[in-house]
Amino acid sequence: MSKFVDRPRYSCALGGAMGTLRAMDRTIAIIHGSAGCGGNITNALNAGAGYIGGGYCGGYAVPSSNVVERDVVFGGETRLREQIKSTLELIDGDLFVVITGCMVDMIGDDTRAVVAEFKNAEKPVIAVPTPSFKGNAFFGYELLVKGLIGGYIEKSPEKDPLSVNVLGVVPAQDVFWKGNLREIKRLLERLGLKANTFFGEGETLADFKKAGRAGLNIVVSNSFGIDSAKYFQEVHDIPYIVTPFPIGAVAGENFLKTVSSALKLDPARTANVIAEEKRVYYNYLERIADLYNDIDLQRYAVVVGDSSYAPALTRFLSDELGWLPEVAVVTDLLDENQRKTVSAQFAGLDSGLKPNVHFDSDASSVKKYLRDAWPRNRNNRYYDSFGPAVVLGSSFERELAQEFGFPLVPVSFPLTGRCVMNRAYAGFNGGLSLTEDIITYLVAGR
Repeated sequence: MSKFVDRPRYSCALGGAMGTLRAMDRTIAIIHGSAGCGGNITNALNAGAGYIGGGYCGGYAVPSSNVVERDVVFGGETRLREQIKSTLELIDGDLFVVITGCMVDMIGDDTRAVVAEFKNAEKPVIAVPTPSFKGNAFFGYELLVKGLIGGYIEKSPEKDPLSVNVLGVVPAQDVFWKGNLREIKRLLERLGLKANTFFGEGETLADFKKAGRAGLNIVVSNSFGIDSAKYFQEVHDIPYIVTPFPIGAVAGENFLKTVSSALKLDPARTANVIAEEKRVYYNYLERIADLYNDIDLQRYAVVVGDSSYAPALTRFLSDELGWLPEVAVVTDLLDENQRKTVSAQFAGLDSGLKPNVHFDSDASSVKKYLRDAWPRNRNNRYYDSFGPAVVLGSSFERELAQEFGFPLVPVSFPLTGRCVMNRAYAGFNGGLSLTEDIITYLVAGR
């Protein structure tokens, strides 16, 4: 039996779909659900994702059927039909996607049948049921992407071996999604590839529609996007690879080598790209060497994040900054196989460290895990304290950081105390940005 969680670190499946659609060009979400769903999710996503705003016809402007008690009793299909018709008449969009809340799926509304009535509409309308009682935002992302794979992306028997699609970065839940996709795309382009990130800078629906021509799908997560990649392979016959989310030079090099090997690219070119990226990276990193050594900036660390970020941050702190990540808390709801896969990412750190890894979405549990990992000072004459230390996590970790007197570096959802625009933590450039942010928090009071 699952336990009660009073402060969840993710929205529902409908919220995951809304966040993903928010990142798509000229795509209009139509919510078929009870009144208030869209507004509540908008509030959660806007603040939790570093204040992303509504965008074009998003946020509070999202069309919604707003079903009420009468519709629950007699069915909401008529109301949905009216809403789709009025939305097509009033809103200028290129793709309309109907997503659903809990209520309409519980009463049995046939959303797909209603949407099928608009198959001859001037602009395409597709249905992606996203009942929130079936999963969280990450599940909603998978449902939405799979719906687009099967209902919007064109099939192409011809494949471009140098064209790739990037999956696994969940808009809004990954607060830095747009910047991260920009960096991942930059690295892939340096290998001579054409990368379709779907939700990154400059991506259009035309790019999305032609994604079936890719020669490979790259999933940059050990948990998210894998189901979508499998469905992509089933529908469009595109193979896929899975890589850990890359942060910094070490992970960035492994990412480029993995992609290059999968596509059988020129090893010499790949080696040259890696060498140049590392030269630039370490040239910038050299700037903090004196500061790091002069005032001894090595720290213990507590890492709290989803199953993409927590292992990546832990490895970066350990293997690149030389820090001591003592406790790592993965906040996703994962099955046993997924937990084993994610746990393996914490093993084999170059430093030889073995952090205490826990899987728990409850904000109140992190303090307990830190207490368990490090014994309290019970008036001991000599006591090796847990410090100095830094917490990398969400806004929920503010209380923990204040209680122990540690700086908090906010890096994961929900992120209410930080505005995020084009910041990125992925790849080589992302590693520099993360280092810059961490050191800034340490020297801010000087």
